[in-house]
Amino acid sequence: MPSSTPPDPSRSSALARLGDPIVLLLTVGFIVAFVGLSLYDIDLVADSISAGFAWTAATLGTYFQLLLLLTFVIAIGVAISPAAAARVGNLDRPQISTFKWLSMIMCTLLAGGGVFFAAGEPVYHFVVTPPAFDTEPGTAEAVSGALAQSFMHWGFLAWAVLGSLSAVVLAHAHYVKGQPLQPRTLLYPLFGERIMKGVAGSVVDACCVIAVVAGTVGPIGFLATQVSFGLHELFGLSEGYATQLGILVLLAGVYVTSAMTGIHKGIQILSRFNVFLALAIAAVILVAGPTLFLVNAFAQGFGEYLSSFFSMATMTAETAPAWWMQWWTVFFFAWFIGYAPLMAIFVARISRGRSIRQMILAVAVMAPVATAIWFTLLGGSGIYYQLTGAIDLSEALNAFQFDVATLTVAQALPGGSLMALAILLLTSIFVATTGDSMSYAIAVVCTGHDAPNRLVRAFWGIAMALMAAILLYMGAGQIGALQQFIVITAIPVSLVLLPSLWAGPRAAYAMAREQGIVAARASSGPRAD
Repeated sequence: MPSSTPPDPSRSSALARLGDPIVLLLTVGFIVAFVGLSLYDIDLVADSISAGFAWTAATLGTYFQLLLLLTFVIAIGVAISPAAAARVGNLDRPQISTFKWLSMIMCTLLAGGGVFFAAGEPVYHFVVTPPAFDTEPGTAEAVSGALAQSFMHWGFLAWAVLGSLSAVVLAHAHYVKGQPLQPRTLLYPLFGERIMKGVAGSVVDACCVIAVVAGTVGPIGFLATQVSFGLHELFGLSEGYATQLGILVLLAGVYVTSAMTGIHKGIQILSRFNVFLALAIAAVILVAGPTLFLVNAFAQGFGEYLSSFFSMATMTAETAPAWWMQWWTVFFFAWFIGYAPLMAIFVARISRGRSIRQMILAVAVMAPVATAIWFTLLGGSGIYYQLTGAIDLSEALNAFQFDVATLTVAQALPGGSLMALAILLLTSIFVATTGDSMSYAIAVVCTGHDAPNRLVRAFWGIAMALMAAILLYMGAGQIGALQQFIVITAIPVSLVLLPSLWAGPRAAYAMAREQGIVAARASSGPRAD
């Protein structure tokens, strides 16, 4: 059983305590290079990333889609197999209570953008019919397709790649075989010890950390613009850089403090508070809002999602407009791929004592259903108000102004400005839960153990907030450019995830054999150990 205790600091240099020097050099080097090049020629950086983004989406979009689809299908197969009764970490009881565990999963995995898009995306698909459907936009017939398309982007496939098969591989490797909770561990079944101790392993870890930095700095920066816009509309405060910087400082203070206190304190407390706030907002919308419309919309939208699941999941640029695939399905799927290794590390870390079945079903089934309900409450309400003429978001959404969409829908909800303020607070804490968990996960990757020094966690949290502040100073466009960059980083990260398609089932059966749940002769194929 591996120890969760960090190495003796007296035996390490100050640099070594920050983690693997190669990972540190490449990751910090990326941050410095991106900011430096942006200062030198902002247009060159934006244009180069845009070109790489377009090429990646056009060339590898179908590959990304198939990776997510296979991950989900195989993960469900593992979840219903006898091996799924095996428990993570060889513990008889979970370390974290069910409510706290589910809260951390929901807040961490949804917060990267789901809350930001929950109000606007369904309305967008309502006023611009997705290519999988042929309904007339803006009509009652278009409601189910609009919600179904949103469910596809934030549903079973997205969640499964974030913490199912890869989390099983990491759990077995770490808690049974003593290997570190690092992305390189996912490649151990292919390369053995060479990947664990060589420079290649450090490069793999660095690629995954860079992807998460790009994916986390984006929501942090966008949140500052969204909240500053909301405060301006609600209270007349300036929405300039000074306000955005103040919001960033406050946000960073919250999530850095949470990350430093750890999984059993700050991260857990922040997630629980956010779940209670989300439940309160959901209850108000469901009781005082267009209740019957929302209930019917969810039933019809989820039914359409299930019946059109494979056609939406496998749609390509050959059957849909290239721009639509690039900016919607491929963008989101690549974003989830970029996050996946570090999210899987976090899921494996907080799931100790849970069965494999519980872990997979919570991440790949329960969480997507809860996400669909949340998208229906916010986005479905937006559709209702758009359909009845209470609001008109067509112009804003065609310009991809989702901050405007969120605030407009929020103000139209019961409670008006008070509800808008509550949703701004909820969005802020959702992003903070991503900031604290990813600061923790990056520190785990860099140091190689699951109890990284508090200062290392703080270092990464502050570094991401500082990068967001600098990019916002240059203009929100650079935040958008960095967000597009995660699609490019999804290329190497997807290769790290590929072995989990076969290593995940093997690791599950290995854990089941070790715990006496499955007899050795009942398992076919090569052993995971």
